[in-house]
Amino acid sequence: MLDILMNKPLLALLAVLTLSTAPANAQEERVTLGWGRLFTNDVFGDTRDRWRTGSYTLSRVRGSEWLGHLPTTPGDILEFRAVGETIAPADLVSPDPDDRRYVGSLTFGLHTHFDWQGFDTSLGGNLVITGPQSGASNLQARIHDLVGLPEPQVFGDQIGDNFFPTAVAEISRRIALPQGEMRPFIEAQAGVEDFVRVGADLSFGGYTREALMLRDGPTGQRYRAVSGSRVEGFSLTVGGDIARVYDSEYFVAGDAAQLEQTRSRARAGIHWQGERSEMFYGLTWLGKEFITQPDTQVVGSVNLRVKF
Repeated sequence: MLDILMNKPLLALLAVLTLSTAPANAQEERVTLGWGRLFTNDVFGDTRDRWRTGSYTLSRVRGSEWLGHLPTTPGDILEFRAVGETIAPADLVSPDPDDRRYVGSLTFGLHTHFDWQGFDTSLGGNLVITGPQSGASNLQARIHDLVGLPEPQVFGDQIGDNFFPTAVAEISRRIALPQGEMRPFIEAQAGVEDFVRVGADLSFGGYTREALMLRDGPTGQRYRAVSGSRVEGFSLTVGGDIARVYDSEYFVAGDAAQLEQTRSRARAGIHWQGERSEMFYGLTWLGKEFITQPDTQVVGSVNLRVKF
């Protein structure tokens, strides 16, 4: 089973075949159903500016209509996703030789979300662009210069320019709870990082009710892309997962920093829904990702929508 999940060409082919099953007239009827976004930075968490230090995820969801639940046909709902991420050693000026290399990445993806025999299913493909060509290191250098921080010295030794086609799939099942729901899931990815992940998310309140929820890659936090019932008030989300990581292009053979084969995450968040505006704030604990990593870290995620 795991050999099938980690077969990169097979996963990429499955993604293409699935998306190609959309009805021929779907494109003519498709409209924008919603936008999802999530900004993550360790300044909102442990404030240490290291490792999985920052990311921004933006999703645009297209389809003919949203009825509060997933369609049964793959391709009816399409998500266009863009992600910018920065991964850094703990010290950008004088890095420890045992620390990981700097990574700047930019991802563009196409995913479809559908109901498969009662299971919420997501299947898609990404193109991950790494190195100076992603623009991440240039942007960070300008920010440091703007605020008067020392110039980073790690960009010359960062993970280099490359393109990594990446396939990802997730399947989950909703279990109703009093005033909420639990959602166990399994996820597999092959490409820039190869892993199989299992976990669960719990939510209490109206945040996820009849909404299309998407999963942020770096943190696992679920963010709302298409609104459902929009029940006013506060909602709580908690979750966690553990992954078996087989390979990662973010580490280089011969470096002291080598891949940890087990990767754990735990997260919690609070969402407020008003009559027209909403706000989300979440914290994610990230376990160690490489064998010389001296500590774990905590990052924070925010999403703010204000309508006047």
